[in-house]
Amino acid sequence: MIELEPHHFTTPGYYIRAASKRFEALGAQALRHRVFVQEQGVFPEHDRDDIDLIATHLVALSTYAHEADQVVGTVRIHEEAPRLWWGSRLAVDQDFRNVGRLGAELIRLAVCTANARGCDRFLAHVQMQNVILFRRLRWKPLEEVSIHGIPHMKMEADLNHYPPCADPVAGWYHRPSIRGRAA
Repeated sequence: MIELEPHHFTTPGYYIRAASKRFEALGAQALRHRVFVQEQGVFPEHDRDDIDLIATHLVALSTYAHEADQVVGTVRIHEEAPRLWWGSRLAVDQDFRNVGRLGAELIRLAVCTANARGCDRFLAHVQMQNVILFRRLRWKPLEEVSIHGIPHMKMEADLNHYPPCADPVAGWYHRPSIRGRAA
């Protein structure tokens, strides 16, 4: 008998879309709790606030046989004032942070969705360790601020880099490249 090395299953791709099903909303809420309460300790009990009631919640969903399986990333967006949009609560599951571009894809959907809804300005408070990622995605730093006692950078997206996405519920299918795969 030939003994094979153990294999870990890798999902072939991810749906990046607006949460439209109950399991997606619950999965996003559970992920935010794991990241912001349990892992980072930003909040003592939960991270929910009044913005959750008006926000559009976006998710990255792993797939199994090309069907949505579990929420592995999330972000929310809301219009604070006419044409002024904010993104917040960007979270990617710890086991999926090394998967190519999930955070970047959520950021792209967030800004593209707001852009389709008439956004003139899109802002976010970004934890300092993520500023480099946002700069690569054509965001500019505006000012350092402290949010919940944690240093953040207030940043603004270059809307010219983000074409409007009129149907965020459909979103898109993201298939990350696998490093080391023969071409």
